[in-house]
Amino acid sequence: MPTKAKYKRILLKLSGESLQTTKGVGIDVSAVNRLAKLIKNIKRFKIEIALVLGGGNIIRGSLFEKHGIERTCADYMGMLATVINALAMQNALERHGVDTRVMSAIEMAQLTEPYIRRRAIRHLEKGRIVIFAGGTGNPYFTTDTAAVLRAIEIGADVIFKATKVDGVYSADPLKMKSAKKFTSLSFLDILNKDLKVMDATAISLCRDNKLPLVIFDLWKKGNLVNAVLGKKVGTNVHNGG
Repeated sequence: MPTKAKYKRILLKLSGESLQTTKGVGIDVSAVNRLAKLIKNIKRFKIEIALVLGGGNIIRGSLFEKHGIERTCADYMGMLATVINALAMQNALERHGVDTRVMSAIEMAQLTEPYIRRRAIRHLEKGRIVIFAGGTGNPYFTTDTAAVLRAIEIGADVIFKATKVDGVYSADPLKMKSAKKFTSLSFLDILNKDLKVMDATAISLCRDNKLPLVIFDLWKKGNLVNAVLGKKVGTNVHNGG
């Protein structure tokens, strides 16, 4: 059984829903603490860790747009939600003794550091967990795209996308029992099959930069550790060939 991490630097993408309460809104402190413990647990493998969190537990820009709020405004509101989640995650990690920095694409000097690529890399090299907030700083881009962009910029070896299902399926496994799970896919497969893994911009960025993606159930015992060790979990997405 391997005990050495396969990767040196990872980016972990967490949905806002992973922080939410049982009622589906806001932040559940117990969930945030549980996440902090999981993340602290993989620090023992001496890997460098960056995080990107969504903001869907607080606000979804796309939903607000449907109710008449202009798209750009709705997206900026969503970006601010990711900052709230990042601060909650930072607080939980530091209460567990993990040195952390929040870097935002939208400047708010009293709360976060501005995103500067070289500074982010230096934080990682010093063993700090870096939480990237504020999306890309631009409307019309998802936090998945922001995660891929940051992963490329910092030279991450892989993106771990943690979800509530154990990988990618041919259909929603929570609604269709006959849905088939894929253990391995190419980025082209995802685009051609229109699988709802990430938006097309994020998938295309991964493909163009040969950045592997592992999608798995974060809450399944041992999954995060096994992913770090390079063992098979969830669905591995690659360039094919």
